[in-house]
Amino acid sequence: MPPTLRLPRADGTLASYTLSGRAAITPPTGPITSRIGMAAVHVVADPVAAINPTLDVALDWDATLRYRHYVWSLGLAVAEAMDTSQRGMGFDWPTARELIRRSVAEARTVRGAVLASGAGTDQLAPGASVTLADVEAAYEEQCSFIEGAGGRIILMASRALAACARGPEDYEKVYARILAQVSEPVIIHWLGDMFDPALAGYWGSLDLDRATETLLGIVHEYAARIDGVKISLLDQRREIAMRARFPKGVRMYTGDDFDYPTTIRGDGQRASDALLGIFDVIAPAASAALHALDAGDVARFEAILAPTLTLSRHVFGAPTRFYKTGVVFAAYLNGHQAHFRMVGGLESARSVVHVSEQLVLMDRAGLLRNPDLAAERMRRVLALAGVD
Repeated sequence: MPPTLRLPRADGTLASYTLSGRAAITPPTGPITSRIGMAAVHVVADPVAAINPTLDVALDWDATLRYRHYVWSLGLAVAEAMDTSQRGMGFDWPTARELIRRSVAEARTVRGAVLASGAGTDQLAPGASVTLADVEAAYEEQCSFIEGAGGRIILMASRALAACARGPEDYEKVYARILAQVSEPVIIHWLGDMFDPALAGYWGSLDLDRATETLLGIVHEYAARIDGVKISLLDQRREIAMRARFPKGVRMYTGDDFDYPTTIRGDGQRASDALLGIFDVIAPAASAALHALDAGDVARFEAILAPTLTLSRHVFGAPTRFYKTGVVFAAYLNGHQAHFRMVGGLESARSVVHVSEQLVLMDRAGLLRNPDLAAERMRRVLALAGVD
């Protein structure tokens, strides 16, 4: 019989929940061809490292790299050292640098593995003394390291640039300098302030229409050096409107964790590829759905992803920046790591009520690989909260 748990609810009561017994989604093997599906993946903290976990970083390298192999085995690509790995939320550039080096080396051992890595400016502390030249130098350092290691670049949004830029022209200047130097086309990432409040007003304006025009101008001028743009604004209409204006050959990578099935499916003329944090959580379903799209089975694509959308909207619920807790919680439930500990102690960023609901939604979406293991691990989390 499927296990039963007593889960806390928002009204302070406990309610019994019996796992559905639904078989976990198992995707077909082989490459995915109709879309690029990139999972922005998490890192696994070392739970027994002798550090101050709120100030220092220590990773379980074996578990961290093993998870990347799991994602590749499903035919998905890996987006490395992005915000899902807590860049800017406890995960520093020196550790990201080592993560990128190791991940690039691992990717070389896997036939067909696709990997791209985040380049930012997080070695800078935003402040009044930071200049545009400092931002450019920081971007150059990270881009040079990634390319020197043999990797591909995802050009992440910069808190330091947001702090020191005076208008759109400063963004145009910085991006022009960096794009002129890259060896291969990059993915530009526009991360909205719901993910990181320090990025409010990116591209030089709080008006999203004006910001969009600035980015589109950069894309058109440097199209040959841009593989695509990842939009993380949770704004489907803006994404669809923007991709219709991209030059030929520039991809739109959806970062809309609230409505990715629609944008990935497309409108018959254009479609979005995907670079999503939720693909870390729903990797088997994402792979199965994209394989269905490869086969032209749109109905199956939508049926697989429909229950994951409810889950994603929960995991990425406000405050959205704490979605990383749900990503790591899912990996813990599914046995990809032996503990529910995070860099910076971020496992405490969501309530036990929140993660209890996540368990239910994962069960309904067919995303529990081993329901008995998930139930036992949920009981441990409940026990820590004093729930018998």
